[in-house]
Amino acid sequence: MAFDKAKEYLVERGYGDRVMEFDVSSATVELAAVAVGTEPEKIAKSLTFMVEGEPVMIICAGDAKIANSKYKGFFHTKAKMLTPEEVSTLIGHEIGGVCPFGINDGVKVYLDESLKRFDTIYPACGSGNSAVRLNNDELEKLSGSLAWLDVCKYEGHE
Repeated sequence: MAFDKAKEYLVERGYGDRVMEFDVSSATVELAAVAVGTEPEKIAKSLTFMVEGEPVMIICAGDAKIANSKYKGFFHTKAKMLTPEEVSTLIGHEIGGVCPFGINDGVKVYLDESLKRFDTIYPACGSGNSAVRLNNDELEKLSGSLAWLDVCKYEGHE
């Protein structure tokens, strides 16, 4: 189970007490915001792409969308999202619970600047009914992020 793998990953690093499991779905930004009790933009969503034959995960704020020109400027290719089957196979989590914790080896993780607006953010924890409360420094450390980048657009930022 992806939830167990993600939770174990966080427990081993001393963050197990931050994991939340819900009786309701948190599989979308809107549902997660209701389950957590926060604003949708504070939900850290994990978007997955294929870049030069390798899986890439970009974690961004819940209200952010990929800005194609910025994405292409950084990765030198057009944004091509993984299919749900590819996400499961290449990342190790199912759509709705994708997060950077307990993922398959070889996934390159990046954090988008859109997250830096918030003191506390809530990524999923491997299932469509879970989340974990973190700040940006903790997310950076726990995700194994390669870099912060600016590839999203959101209100007030194009």
